[in-house]
Amino acid sequence: MAEGGEREELLSPPPVSPAKRLCSWPSPQAHHPRGSPGATSGGVGGVGGSCLPPGARPHLQPESLLDCAAKTVAEKWAYERVEERFERIPEPVQRRIVYWSFPRNEREICMYSSFQYRGSPGASAAGGAAGASPAEEGPSLPPGAAAPAGSAPGAAATGASPGLGSGVGAAGGGGGEGLPFRRGIRLLDSGSVENVLQVGFHLSGTVTEPPTTSEPAVTYKVAISFDRCKITSVTCGCGNKDIFYCAHVVALSLYRIRKPDQVKLRLPISETLFQMNRDQLQKFIQYLITAHHTEVLPTAQKLADEILSSNSEINQVNGAPDPTAGASIDDENCWHLDEEQVKEQVKLFLSQGGYYGSGKQLNSMFAKVREMLRMRDSNGARMLTLITEQFMADPRLTLWRQQGTSMTDKCRQLWDELGALWVCIILNPHCKLEEKSCWLQQLQKWNDLDVCPLEDGNYGHELPNITNALPQNASHSSDSLSRPRRTVFTRAIEGRELHWQDSHLQRIISSDVYIAPACQQESERLLFNSQGQPLWLEHVPTACARVDALRSHGYPKEALRLTVAIINTLRLQQQRQLEIYKHQKKELLQRGTTTITNLEGWVGHPLDPIGCLFLTLTEACRVNDDGYLEVSDMSENRPPVYQHVPVASGCPNSHESYLSLALEVALMGMGQQRVMPEGLYAQDKVCRNEEQLLSRLQELQLDDELVQTLQKQCILLLEGGPFSGLGEVIHRESVPMHTFAKYLFSALLPHDPDLSYKLALRAMRLPVLENSTSAGDTSHPHHMVSVVPSRYPRWFTLGHLESQQCELASTMLTAAKGDTLRLRTILEAIQKHIHSSSLIFKLAQDAFKIATPTDSSTDSTLLNVALELGLQVMRMTLSTLNWRRREMVRWLVTCATEVGVRALVSILQSWYTLFTPTEATSIVAATAVSHTTILRLSLDYPQREELASCARTLALQCAMKDPQSCALSALTLCEKDHIAFEAAYQIAIDAAAGGMTHSQLFTIARYMELRGYPLRAFKLASLAMSHLNLAYNQDTHPAINDVLWACALSHSLGKNELAALIPLVVKSVHCATVLSDILRRCTVTAPGLAGIPGRRSSGKLMSTDKAPLRQLLDATINAYINTTHSRLTHISPRHYGEFIEFLSKARETFLLPQDGHLQFAQFIDNLKQIYKGKKKLMLLVRERFG
Repeated sequence: MAEGGEREELLSPPPVSPAKRLCSWPSPQAHHPRGSPGATSGGVGGVGGSCLPPGARPHLQPESLLDCAAKTVAEKWAYERVEERFERIPEPVQRRIVYWSFPRNEREICMYSSFQYRGSPGASAAGGAAGASPAEEGPSLPPGAAAPAGSAPGAAATGASPGLGSGVGAAGGGGGEGLPFRRGIRLLDSGSVENVLQVGFHLSGTVTEPPTTSEPAVTYKVAISFDRCKITSVTCGCGNKDIFYCAHVVALSLYRIRKPDQVKLRLPISETLFQMNRDQLQKFIQYLITAHHTEVLPTAQKLADEILSSNSEINQVNGAPDPTAGASIDDENCWHLDEEQVKEQVKLFLSQGGYYGSGKQLNSMFAKVREMLRMRDSNGARMLTLITEQFMADPRLTLWRQQGTSMTDKCRQLWDELGALWVCIILNPHCKLEEKSCWLQQLQKWNDLDVCPLEDGNYGHELPNITNALPQNASHSSDSLSRPRRTVFTRAIEGRELHWQDSHLQRIISSDVYIAPACQQESERLLFNSQGQPLWLEHVPTACARVDALRSHGYPKEALRLTVAIINTLRLQQQRQLEIYKHQKKELLQRGTTTITNLEGWVGHPLDPIGCLFLTLTEACRVNDDGYLEVSDMSENRPPVYQHVPVASGCPNSHESYLSLALEVALMGMGQQRVMPEGLYAQDKVCRNEEQLLSRLQELQLDDELVQTLQKQCILLLEGGPFSGLGEVIHRESVPMHTFAKYLFSALLPHDPDLSYKLALRAMRLPVLENSTSAGDTSHPHHMVSVVPSRYPRWFTLGHLESQQCELASTMLTAAKGDTLRLRTILEAIQKHIHSSSLIFKLAQDAFKIATPTDSSTDSTLLNVALELGLQVMRMTLSTLNWRRREMVRWLVTCATEVGVRALVSILQSWYTLFTPTEATSIVAATAVSHTTILRLSLDYPQREELASCARTLALQCAMKDPQSCALSALTLCEKDHIAFEAAYQIAIDAAAGGMTHSQLFTIARYMELRGYPLRAFKLASLAMSHLNLAYNQDTHPAINDVLWACALSHSLGKNELAALIPLVVKSVHCATVLSDILRRCTVTAPGLAGIPGRRSSGKLMSTDKAPLRQLLDATINAYINTTHSRLTHISPRHYGEFIEFLSKARETFLLPQDGHLQFAQFIDNLKQIYKGKKKLMLLVRERFG
């Protein structure tokens, strides 16, 4: 039919109000034959078996020809076109067209009343692979043909899908209970829908909300206009303000779909009015005005005045509008979408800045766009346009640009998805050229704005054009690296060059049995592999974008066919590069460098090519548990279940499945050797995309077929040259394979341990840290150095990469427990490739934890590995600062203790390569000879002596090397051996004249006194005093207690020792209060009370008038005099009281000698004379001292 090929532009705005086209009055002879007027009463009359309620079994009788024709006309043609085409339309035909014009698929109602539904993508793709029903599969895509834009795949169904409604109602989980679709089903099931009437293309009814504890029952009036199986406008008394239809509209729509025989159906009101005579019309109008006179009367009078006026505008047009007569030919045929609400919702979510789950809401809106595209609903492009307009109007874009800051990761991910969706729109296989041109103009307009985000953050020029590899665009490849800037829309704009008219491409996507012809021309040989399977030679991300476009627009079978052709192409390229590498292998191994064949990595690519191929293939293999439509507002996905589906191929020897192809292409893509992109976001995206792909791979249950695929691809990656990131030689800038290899190792280990360890050990490399040479041999004609300079400082994710390297090593250590040979190999790889001491320490701790389980015996092999790693950490951090160093040292001693006494002896003997002297004496040796260690190892006497001897030797060596820090520890460790103790003491004495501080010497002196060596303590204290200098104002110095202790020690030893120490005190201490305190202590008790053998105390108190205290007294008085003058130089009034108290203490000292009172009086007189200007202070002095 003619209407089937006509389509409207997708970007034109929809009609705001319900369709109200003008209906004129033909001659009576033209319409009377359509049937008797009485036939309009009642229900649908004899059509109950044509549209069955859910769960009912259809009759085996075929549909009538009238219903078949009416269904097609109702879906494809505007009713105005039907009226223009046929002068007389019998009333039964009109009724059947009106009847079939209402939407028939609940999935479409669900799409417009919930964020997303679960289960359909897998079902759709699987159906495409294994013979889906037309409703699932969608129309085919013949070469050069364009499918209707507004039609939905499910629209071809004869009615509601059997079981669909009940499946929605019962579908699990409370996650979607608050969605309008779920609420609408509950309202329908509870009998809340009443007074349903269909008048032409208008459906009305009332829906009653049941009462709650706080609110009474409320009844809402609902009106729905529809045309060609699409709802074109909705009105509800609830005043819903949302993107989606409210629950009341859902309830009324589902009532019409499920219970069509219970709906009163009338022809458009214009047809009913035509059958009335003048009296009936007058009565009809008067009764209508009487029933609604408060609302209708002003409008009725106005219309009457205009009709009675011959010159009025209303009389210049034939006919009158009829809201129930369907849309006109010129009206856009699309589902009702509230554009203002879409804008408001997006604006609200963006203003929340990633908080309150706004990112999830926007991702759900993107998912809704994809759902619409898959249903081939023209609102998909409209909704994406509205979303993009709000994104571009986001005020934060200008702010970020002005401040020079980058947008948040969440926001950047949303922009990436926006750009990918526009690529899908531009590559729509069934759009018209004018539609594509309109989209491209809008994209170019956004692209030219300064605030438009760049594709890869700060760098917008290094990635090649999307069409680089296309023969039809070969002329663009030369300038692909000189593009000034690449925005998130650039790839979509570049898609203008792509088309679907290539005959080879059309044959690939249109047939499963397309193989190479028996007689090939020279130009055709490149299009097929050796098995005759078709290839698609195109830039890989671009080819995958085609797959995504097919999949997104409801062509699952075509997407699968193109995916298989792309994989066959990748296989052939992999094989050819392997053959080239074999010829160059010797040269590359000698040089130790290689090139990267791909400037553009597939993992982390803006178009996600590998993820697209993987999802396309796995959806074809997904097992649906229930076959019902399942609705969820936040997509609580259960783990998918997959089954092998044979690849539809024209080659009889092909026994592959889509699932094995999915695994193979994921391995090929993730194993690709690729250069690390520039910019923090681009590098982070590589890591994030890799983790997403691996999480999908982990959902696959590996059976024998998948294991064979895994083994085959791993061998190819290990043998590969420049194309493989696991090859023997890789480029310095190559993205590491640690995360990928960890998955491969875990997956292969139960099936092929040798291959799994070989692969994981190969992947341990981190060449950017290991290769200290330049970027490589620039003499090679294809070397990367000319394009991608060395940029190690800009590896923003290096920390994450190193942690993944550590995770891989830890996984291998765990798996190799008990295998000495493998553990030794893994240890060597760790020592060679891991360059972070913190990560090696973590590995050592992990190995120690695994080797010493609490519920079983210790694994000595793994324990030794832990010790070796710990020793390497010690060597790495010996000369560098590390805040965890003390923790590392303590852990190593614990590990060595677990290994045994020989390990402890070994680290004690080789301490100088592992520890600082302080660590060796205070931690290592002290712990090794502790009582706890002896009990833990159950050592006998010879072993204890050997350990103690090693500790003493270590202590003396450390004391010699660093006496300031180790002398005390050495004395402690050697105290049980007289010779060693004497040696340690002599080292301390010798070092005292060098760089030891007074605090260190005082500490050692106190230790010697504690151990019963007071004379040695006195000697050390004297040395310490000679290093001390205590100023007049340092009355809170930490060394004061040491000075007092030293004086007390000398006083207790006798008069001679005190006489020897006092000159040192007078020389070193100038603080008057400290000197007076020493003086007071020395006069309280008699000297010589220490009880040293051979000495006797005199028992007499010492006089301050005689030596040695006379020297101390004079020094104290002088100190008070000097301090007084110093304090008076800068004294303030608030310190006067404190100063008077200070003079009082000074007087106590002055009065100790016999002539002290005269000396103090003279001192006060001098102060009065010198500082007579300080009148207030001198007044206070006179009041206190006279």
